[in-house]
Amino acid sequence: MRDAEARRLWAANLLRAAAVPLTAVVPAFFMDGFSVLGTHLAWLCVCALCVGTLNVGLCLVLKPSLPPKRSSVANKISRFLKCCIYFFMSCILFHAIIVLYGAPLIESVTETFLFAVLLSTFTTLQCLCMLGPNIQAWIRVFSKNGATSIWENSLQITTTCSILGAWFGAFPIPLDWDRPWQVWPISCSLGATFGYVAGLIIAPLWIHWNRKQLTYKSR
Repeated sequence: MRDAEARRLWAANLLRAAAVPLTAVVPAFFMDGFSVLGTHLAWLCVCALCVGTLNVGLCLVLKPSLPPKRSSVANKISRFLKCCIYFFMSCILFHAIIVLYGAPLIESVTETFLFAVLLSTFTTLQCLCMLGPNIQAWIRVFSKNGATSIWENSLQITTTCSILGAWFGAFPIPLDWDRPWQVWPISCSLGATFGYVAGLIIAPLWIHWNRKQLTYKSR
C-alpha cells in the first residue's frame, strides 16, 4: 500500500467530513430561519446536493478507480445515464425499505423520500463514483475480502456506517420524550449523517492500523 495513496484517501475523506457541518452553517447566512431541525427538509436537500457534488468532483479529480477500457463519447453518455437510473432506483428502493421498517406509507411521503435520497447519496452515489454502474463490481466489493484497494475498503466502511447510523437513529422515535429531533425522519437522517462522517474518519484509521495485513489482488 503506497503512502501517497493513503494520504490522498485521508485528504478526500477529511474534506468530505468537513463539508457535512458546513451544510448546516453556511445556508443560514442566505436563508432566513434555516436550521437542521427547524427546516429539516431544506437541510436534507442542501446536504444531499453538497455531499453528492463534492463526491462527484473528488472522483473526477482523484480518479480512485480505473477508467473503463472504452472511452468514446457514446460510452460516456451511456455510463452517465445508467448512473442516473441506478441512483433513482436506489432512492425508490431505500424509500420502500424505510416504509417496510415502519415509516408512514401515505403521510410524510416527502420526508421519507428525501431521507431515502440522503441515504442514497451517502451509499449508492459513492459506489457509482468509484465502481460505476457495475453490479458485479458492487457485489465483489461488499463480499468477504472483495476489496482491491484502500478506496474500496473505505467505501465498505463508510457505506456500512451510514446504514447503521440510520438504523440506530430510529431507536429514539417511539420514546415519549417529546423532543423536536424525534419528529420523522430527523433522528434517522442525523444518525445516517453521523454514521457517514464517522465512517469517513474510521476508514483511513482502520486501513492504517491494518496496513501490514492488507494485500490487494487485481480482479
